[in-house]
Amino acid sequence: MNSQSRNAMETSRATVNTVHASRYLQQLCKHWAHKFETEYDSVNGRIVLPLGEARLTAEPESLVIDLATEDAASLATLREVVASHIERFAFRETLHFDWA
Repeated sequence: MNSQSRNAMETSRATVNTVHASRYLQQLCKHWAHKFETEYDSVNGRIVLPLGEARLTAEPESLVIDLATEDAASLATLREVVASHIERFAFRETLHFDWA
């Protein structure tokens, strides 16, 4: 692998409106902590999965999710995996993930 392909990452961001951002961030990190490398507190989280890396930031009225993967196919899968897990934690509200 040359240095150019190693540095070219696919990225995506979603800002999800919710007042429970910190709760969902911590639940997701705790959920995956037994399987993957995780670091988190009440405001920031980082999860390293085989597909790529997820970074989460809890703001007062939203959860910001930043994803980075090696390729577009992995990025699409990682979006689905992260969103579906957060939606399970947020069963009391309907969340909208607008990935950019």
